[in-house]
Amino acid sequence: MMKVPQSSEEFIAEQKRILAENPECANSQYNLGVSLMQQGRLDEAIQYFQEAISNSGRMFEAYVNLGYIYFKKGDLENVVEANKRAIEIEPRYARGYSNLGFAYLQMAKTDEAIEALQKAIELNPKIVQAWNNLANAYLQKGDVDKAIEIGKKLVTLAPSFGLGHNNLAFAYYSKGEHDKAIEHVDKAVELGFEVHPEFLSRLEPYRSK
Repeated sequence: MMKVPQSSEEFIAEQKRILAENPECANSQYNLGVSLMQQGRLDEAIQYFQEAISNSGRMFEAYVNLGYIYFKKGDLENVVEANKRAIEIEPRYARGYSNLGFAYLQMAKTDEAIEALQKAIELNPKIVQAWNNLANAYLQKGDVDKAIEIGKKLVTLAPSFGLGHNNLAFAYYSKGEHDKAIEHVDKAVELGFEVHPEFLSRLEPYRSK
């Protein structure tokens, strides 16, 4: 007989029953953290992730989820700290480096962002967001040629990623290569990406009459 899927509340109640019998069960604490996070109960989720970490020395996924919660709360310092702890535990966890790089990018710590994002790509060349954020980091640094180089690799890897085409278009625009900028911005639009109207207006005078 097939088991009927539990509702979120039933699952939470079951995990709490397990914890009542075994208060140091890191797996149940982690499961509770995930369920509560999915419900938007972020402060409660933080508590359970922290308890899971206390009871298990290998709970790098809990740190990654804490990083996500801290990002939702706008606490970038703790996003950095959580993902640093995750990659200390699991040094080959590419997503941790990608998250770390994104946080550094938001903090305008460009060199740190580039280092972390390059490491993410080295570990897993298929992380599209890491390529995208790396291109943005080079733009932030003022290295337009490198941003274009990375952006071209990104749209080759993920040709249907509209944001990648948009950002590559902006890099080409920054270099004055308006035809290529138009090519990629039009591709972004075609893919359903909502290009900023001001950027489209800036490109309009360069379109062929």
